[in-house]
Amino acid sequence: MISYIDVNFKGGVSQMPNIKSAKKRVLVSAKKQARNKSTNSALKTALKKANIAIETNADGKEAVVKAAIKKIDQAAAKGLLHKNNAARKKSALASKLNAK
Repeated sequence: MISYIDVNFKGGVSQMPNIKSAKKRVLVSAKKQARNKSTNSALKTALKKANIAIETNADGKEAVVKAAIKKIDQAAAKGLLHKNNAARKKSALASKLNAK
């Protein structure tokens, strides 16, 4: 499998496909990769905030956990997380919240 270099790289592209549809696939997959990376980053941030709120026994920890669960559901809906993985993450957050 050939890995492609970013098309917007100013120094030029060292490996770029010749076929028009393959060129488009490179561009489309780069957009999807950026979007997925952004969503994954937001999900991780929400999970970290929820865990910190639970551990420090913050005042609005229920709201923070609710926001994290929403991010988990959104990631599962977009296919970034498997539905069982999402359920496991939500269950772990709920059990941590109820234990404290």
